[in-house]
Amino acid sequence: MWKAGRCERSFTGHNDCVRGLAILNELEFLSCSNDATIRRWQISGQCLHIYYGHTNYIYCLSVFPNGEDFVTTGEDRSLRIWKDGECTQTIRLPAQSVWSCCVLDNGDVVVGSSDGIIRVFTEAEERTATAEEIQTYENELSSATIDPKSGDLGDININELPGREHLDEPGTREGQTRLIRVGDSVHAYQWSVDGRWLKIGDVVGSSGGTQKSSGKVLYEGKEFDYVFTIDINEGGPSMKLPYNITDDPWLVAHNFLQKNDLNPMFLDQVANFIIENSKGHTLGSTGTGVSDPFTGSGRYIPGTGLGTGGTSGVDPFTGSGRYVPGTVPSNLAPSAGGDPFTGGNAYVSDDGHAATVPSNPYFPKKDPVTFDQANVTQIIGKLKELNERTSAEQKLAEDDLQVLEKFISVVSSPSALETPTSQQLEILWKAAQWPEDIVFPVLDILRLAMRHPAVNEHFCSGNYSTQFSNYLLNKINLQGKPANQMLVLRTVCNCFSTPSYGSKLMMSLRETVLSQAIEMRSTSNKNVHIALSTLILNYAVNLHAGNDIEGKANCLSIISVAIEALQDYEAIFRLLVALGTIISNDPNALQLAQSLGVDSQIRKYSSISDPAKVGDCCRFVLKVL
Repeated sequence: MWKAGRCERSFTGHNDCVRGLAILNELEFLSCSNDATIRRWQISGQCLHIYYGHTNYIYCLSVFPNGEDFVTTGEDRSLRIWKDGECTQTIRLPAQSVWSCCVLDNGDVVVGSSDGIIRVFTEAEERTATAEEIQTYENELSSATIDPKSGDLGDININELPGREHLDEPGTREGQTRLIRVGDSVHAYQWSVDGRWLKIGDVVGSSGGTQKSSGKVLYEGKEFDYVFTIDINEGGPSMKLPYNITDDPWLVAHNFLQKNDLNPMFLDQVANFIIENSKGHTLGSTGTGVSDPFTGSGRYIPGTGLGTGGTSGVDPFTGSGRYVPGTVPSNLAPSAGGDPFTGGNAYVSDDGHAATVPSNPYFPKKDPVTFDQANVTQIIGKLKELNERTSAEQKLAEDDLQVLEKFISVVSSPSALETPTSQQLEILWKAAQWPEDIVFPVLDILRLAMRHPAVNEHFCSGNYSTQFSNYLLNKINLQGKPANQMLVLRTVCNCFSTPSYGSKLMMSLRETVLSQAIEMRSTSNKNVHIALSTLILNYAVNLHAGNDIEGKANCLSIISVAIEALQDYEAIFRLLVALGTIISNDPNALQLAQSLGVDSQIRKYSSISDPAKVGDCCRFVLKVL
C-alpha cells in the first residue's frame, strides 16, 4: 500500500504471483493469485478470509455494485460467481485461459479469454442472447478439449466410468461435473443453473486405462502429487482428497473424514484406498538420521517389529532398546538406548532445537476461565428501568423484583454459601423470556448465577437442561444485539464452572455450540470476540485431559478459523492458550495442528511485545509445533 510515493505497508500471505486486486470498501480489498486462492484483506494488514474454488491460476477479479459479491476468472476455463463468501456458480468457457473480467454497473459480467472473444453474461432476461447465439456458444463449449492434468477432474479410469444413462439422473448442485464414457472417449458434463447437463468438453489422453497426472496438481492453493475424486453416495456430490506421497495416509484419511463429516469407521478403508491408488508410495525416509519417535518414518507401531521405515521402530519407552537412566547404551543396539528427548540421538526439529516442550506459565491450562466481574448496583438499576418497558404479561411485580434483587446478592459472590430458592430461580427464568432488546440485564444475572453450584445444577441437569440449552442456542446468533451476544457467550463460559453439570452439558453440545459461536467472528465487537475465544479455551481445557481425538480435531479447526478472523490481542492470547492446551502432551493432536498449518497463522504474533504475554505465549506454542 503506497501513500505519497512511499510504501506504507506490505500484505503477505499468497504463495505465488498476485495477479489482481479489487476494492470492496474504504477498509477492505480482495486479491487473487497463481496459488488459486482469493484473499480478503483489511488495509491494516490483517487477512480476513481465504476463498477456495479455482483449480489453477486466478488472473482477475471484479466486484459487484453491492460492494460485497465478486467474480473471478482464471486458467481453469472458468468464470466463478462468489456471493456471501461462497462460490455460487461456475461458468465454463471454450477457452483455457480466461484472462480478465469486469462487472458493469448493471450487474452484467464481461470476460475476455485467450480465444480472442469477449463474452457478456447477465441475469436479466431482456438482455439474454438469442437461442441461436446460446446454441453456438454451447457447441463451442462441447467441442473444447480438457487436459485431465489440470486437477479439476481428478484421476480417471475410463473402464470405471458410467455411460450416457448416468445423465438421466439430475445433479445435486450447480457446477457439479460428471464424466461419461462414450466408446473409447470421455466426455465431461456440468450441471447448469437451468437444470440440465451441459457438455463442457472432451477429456483428452484418458483412454487406455488409468490416467495419472505426471506433475503436481493444484488444489486449494497448494500442490499435491494426487487429488483423488471420491464419490461416497451414487449421484451425490464428489469430494476431493488431496495427497502427497510424503504424507501419512492415515492422517490424510482422518482429516478427509473430519472435513467432510463422514463416519470415522471408514478410516482404514480410505487410508488403504490412498495407498493402493498412489502406486504404493507411502511415508518413509531414505536417510539414516534420527527421526521423531512419535511421527517419523521409524516410529514405533504397536504389534510390529519395525517402524514404517523398516530400520527402527522399537517403543522408545518399553522396547528392548529403550533409554534406561544411568545405563550406557549397548553396542549391539547403536540406534537405541538413548533418551528419545535429550540423548545424543534425540530427535531435533528442522530449526535445530531439540523437540522438547519447555515449561511455560500459559498452557496446558487445567481450569476453565469464568467471567466474574459485575457492578451489581448498575445491573439492578437497569433491570428496574427496563421492567417498566415490558408488556403487562411479562412485567415483574414489585415483590418479584425484590426477590430477584435478593437472588443477585446471593449469586454475585462465588464463595456464597446460601442456596437460592426455587422461587428465585422461577422468577429469573420468567425474566429471561423478555424481548431481545431489553433482556441483557437478565442475561447478566444469569451469567453471574451460573457460577453458583446450585444454580448450575438446576439449569444444566434434569428437567430444565433441555429448555435451558435450547434457550442458549437460540441466543447464540448473528441477529442478536452485541450485548446479548457477549452475555450469552459469557453465560456458556460460566457453565463450565461446575464439572458435574454445566461442563458435562456443554460438552454434550460441543459441536452445535462451537459451530454457532464461531459465526460471531464476523461481528466487530471486541468483547464478543473475547467471550468467543474464552469459550473455545474452556472447550480446549475439557478436551485436554481426554482421548477424544475427534473432539480435539474439531476444536483445532475452530481455533484455526478464529485466529484468521479475530484481531483483539486479548482474544488472540486466549486462542493461543487454547491451542497450546490442545496440543500439549498429545502427539496426535499436535500432528493435526501441524496439518492445519496453524504455525503459519500464528507466527506473526511471536513479535508482539505489547501485551508481552501474546508474544511469549505464541513463541511457546511455536516451539511445541
